Amino acid sequence: MITRLVVWALKARWGLAAVVITANLGGLAVIVTELWLSGFLSRIGADWRHIVAMVSIYPVLGFVAGVGLAVRDRTAYFGWLDDEREPTVDEARQLLRLPVAITARALAIWLPGVIVATAMLSHLTPHNSAAVAAALFTLGALESAGFTFLIVDRLIRPTIPVVSEVLGPTAHWSSSVLMRVVMTWAVAGAMPLLMLITVLADPASVAPDRVRAAIYLSGVGIGVGALATALLARSVATPMRTLRRALDRITKGELDVRVQVGSTSEIGRLENSVNELAANLRERERMRDVFGRHVGTEVAERALAGGVDLTGDVREVSALFVDVTGSVELSSSLTPDDFVAKLNRLLAIVVAATEENNGLVNKFEGDAALCIFGAPIALRDNATPALRAARRIRDEVMATGELDIGIGVARGRVFAGDIGSDTRLEYTVIGDAVNAAARLTTAAKEVPRRILVSGAVIEAAAAHERAKWTLYDHITLRGMPEPTAGWTDLATTPTGDGAEPDTDAAAVSAIAEAGTAITESPSRNR
Repeated sequence: MITRLVVWALKARWGLAAVVITANLGGLAVIVTELWLSGFLSRIGADWRHIVAMVSIYPVLGFVAGVGLAVRDRTAYFGWLDDEREPTVDEARQLLRLPVAITARALAIWLPGVIVATAMLSHLTPHNSAAVAAALFTLGALESAGFTFLIVDRLIRPTIPVVSEVLGPTAHWSSSVLMRVVMTWAVAGAMPLLMLITVLADPASVAPDRVRAAIYLSGVGIGVGALATALLARSVATPMRTLRRALDRITKGELDVRVQVGSTSEIGRLENSVNELAANLRERERMRDVFGRHVGTEVAERALAGGVDLTGDVREVSALFVDVTGSVELSSSLTPDDFVAKLNRLLAIVVAATEENNGLVNKFEGDAALCIFGAPIALRDNATPALRAARRIRDEVMATGELDIGIGVARGRVFAGDIGSDTRLEYTVIGDAVNAAARLTTAAKEVPRRILVSGAVIEAAAAHERAKWTLYDHITLRGMPEPTAGWTDLATTPTGDGAEPDTDAAAVSAIAEAGTAITESPSRNR
């Protein structure tokens, strides 16, 4: 109900005027009723009609002036709303000053009336105290102004989300929680109690009149206090409940959270902060995802956790190197888009096979890829998953028939960590195992099964995995002083019941023929 009234007051041409005049008439009604109940009016005498008529001249003039100014304010402050557009920066800032502006103007209209009414009543009714009259009118004016401030502050609240979009995170002292609490206390407690004290201190009032006025003012204090306190509590509790729910969602990982900014108080700044928090976390997750796609999830987590220091250690790893056979000829015979598409399909197979075997695709080097098992995440057995990944990559690539590849796997101690400078880091592995894997890859392009593995990998692998490999030959690798024992896997076909596959010599010939058909060229090796 309150929300509908507020929306109407914003949209209607006379809405703001109706709100402001209602608040001021309420203050005037409180004063008149108090004067009547306290016996003040009964002491005017027989000529009360003439006196009331004279005293009422200024309130009528003030009423007319107030209506005219409120209608003008409606156009001046909410013209952008009528034009169905966003306010300009100046219009948004001006709107935030509206409660203070209207309250100050209401006091400016009230105070001359207080002076005029006090002077006239003191002159025309000598039986009444001028101090009491001045105090009652002044307190009534302050009560009316305070109530006007709270109502107008509530009135503009639906426009705050639009204002915050224009001004960004902003706060205005007049809308602070402290200001609202103080104003609510003044309207609900301080002013009615001061009026009660004034009535009780009136020497001209008799006891029955004082009692009636005291009961009336107590009722006004309770009623206005209950309404003002309820509105204040709601203005704080509702956004706080919304913020709590938003933070609960953020803690659960739901980062698509946005809280509507409904205030320019401290609560509004908190709402902005929650939105910025969610946006920053979304950006952090996006960067983590992009970073992880470039360097691997494990490396990204390590970098985010450890900062930008150059760190690393020496550990035993298994290195798997994959390279395309005849890539120069392929790139010459295919359009760049087609060649890249083939490479992307190959690298997708490499990434899936490596990550599902707990390895890291450390880098792509053109049409080649280096995969590491055992760094940065240590594995109890890094040889077995490396061998499984090698077989899977070879089988899936050959099944597509698009490319021919060579795969080399070697094992040894390497440095695994960050290299570079303070402004540019790269996680990498450096050591003989990496070099040996690259050399074995070149030799593997001539092997029927297209895989060559060093003996150190076979020795470190689990027994069930070792059974699938056989010694191919001792190969002298470039840069290596001693021949390296190169192992290749046995050709196998899966059994129907899921048992360990049996050797199938025909599979060797099939893969060899497929590779030969793709790479039939004297310059197929790079």
